Amino acid sequence: MSLQWYAALQAVIGHPLFAVGITLAAFQLSQLLYEKTRALLLQPLLVATLMLVTTLLVLDIDYQDYRSGASILTFLLGPATVALAVPLYQNVRRVRAVLMPVLITLLLGGTLATVLGIGLAWLLGAEHMIMMALAPKSVTSPIAMLVAEEIGGSASLAAVFVMITGILGAMFGVELMRLFRIEHPAAKGLALGMVAHAIGTARALQDSEETGAFSALGMSLMGVITAVALPLVVALVS
Repeated sequence: MSLQWYAALQAVIGHPLFAVGITLAAFQLSQLLYEKTRALLLQPLLVATLMLVTTLLVLDIDYQDYRSGASILTFLLGPATVALAVPLYQNVRRVRAVLMPVLITLLLGGTLATVLGIGLAWLLGAEHMIMMALAPKSVTSPIAMLVAEEIGGSASLAAVFVMITGILGAMFGVELMRLFRIEHPAAKGLALGMVAHAIGTARALQDSEETGAFSALGMSLMGVITAVALPLVVALVS
């Protein structure tokens, strides 16, 4: 590569919007690929992540530089998560009709999701810090990172566990429910929202607005319960 081309490339990479551009491009390409194939392993978030990692490695871009450049997208994560309440509001009457079963499902399912994750990590010999980072894996990233730090885990690891959980939930959750012939929108939505948070909710919205509404409800309540109850439980057990 000539010196002029190298200088031009560095100027493009150094542009404040370069990180935003490659992030959006990776997501759009992965979304297009998934819509064309509907392949289970080609979930947009997974493919987009692999594209981004490859791009950073090939162009020798430091992750901290990329993170700084893409900070506007990180900032928009909060409003985007709140916006998931729109389908919930539109289906509020339907939610009220099954409120008690929803609360029971959240209590049992949320407890099992947390306990089973920590229990499996303990059986595999994971250290305390990793188990505490794994505990809030089923809630959205901003909440999981704060909770993980509060209970003695790593916020960075918690973010990784949240992403992996969401991807796996979106990839296999719908297929498992189809295998067991679970078709009720409330059941499907709650399962995806509780286990796979925002990624699961995005997947639920592809099925129907009602499924997305219950997924948003499950994600929201799971986040609130985890943020309040998990630090208290850990403090009592420790």
